[in-house]
Amino acid sequence: MQTTIFNQQQSIFNRFIAEIRDTSIQTDPMRFRRNIERMGEIMAYEISKVLPHEVKDVTTPLGVAQENVMNEEPVIASILRAGLPMHQGLLNYFDRAENAFVSAYRKYNERGDFDIHIEYISSPSLDDKIVILSDPMLATGTSIELAYKALLVKGKPKHVHIASLIASEAGVQYVQNMFKDEPVTLWLGAVDAELNSKSYIIPGIGDAGDLAYGSKI
Repeated sequence: MQTTIFNQQQSIFNRFIAEIRDTSIQTDPMRFRRNIERMGEIMAYEISKVLPHEVKDVTTPLGVAQENVMNEEPVIASILRAGLPMHQGLLNYFDRAENAFVSAYRKYNERGDFDIHIEYISSPSLDDKIVILSDPMLATGTSIELAYKALLVKGKPKHVHIASLIASEAGVQYVQNMFKDEPVTLWLGAVDAELNSKSYIIPGIGDAGDLAYGSKI
């Protein structure tokens, strides 16, 4: 599986990664959301380089120019609610894309363990389409797995690009094993070494949904 890790290169992307991690900046939800949105835009730009293109004649006021432009729009599929700012960033660039949403949440039991529950799907047909499946955090990989399987009721994509901002090494390995025989490309902002006992990424950023939209009950 082809995997790109953005913070292994020097770019403005790394400033945004640093800021969403920084506890002194996390106190500003609007800036937190905007940084995630901007990272979604950068990822959209990079993903666009590997999407299908064709040469098209464009009529200008003075003649005809030939431009190599995308000839197939992706479906952007995001996991609620933490995925909303990143979804908007992707959509800012893929502004003609179709959109899909999946709600996934952790349901904790009395032992403190949790299961991932999927409750809602809104999606166009995905048959033979390119899908960008986005979730800011790739911790255990279970949310991505269940969201992908849930979306399959809407059809089988021809290629899936999984985009996450912060991942754990264990989560990356889980996803790579799960999709080893599938046409999948992995795009990651940064990969952290650990998961704690509650399956939060260390050092990570904390709870992306709470930081973006406030604490939940």
